[in-house]
Amino acid sequence: MELTTTWYLVLSVLMFSIGAVGLLVRRNPLVMFMCVELMLNAVNISFVAFGADLNDVGGQISVFFVLVVAAVEVVVGLALVVAITRRRSDANADDISVLRG
Repeated sequence: MELTTTWYLVLSVLMFSIGAVGLLVRRNPLVMFMCVELMLNAVNISFVAFGADLNDVGGQISVFFVLVVAAVEVVVGLALVVAITRRRSDANADDISVLRG
């Protein structure tokens, strides 16, 4: 059995779906960030699969930029989560108004 691009795309769709459902269902900010990261990694898998299928390095270049954006998102997002949880330890995503001061 050979792994074709279709298998990677099915894996990507499954990962993206799990991340999207987790993002919509869960209210914990850390879990929400993990779901966004899962969705970004699913997109990365599809970029690499299409790049390998088309014999183009554009897929890997796109993945590099997505990973840079994901790293910046994690830094800013974790700073916000830490700021919220310092004020309230049982914070959820609806408590963003706590940051108003």
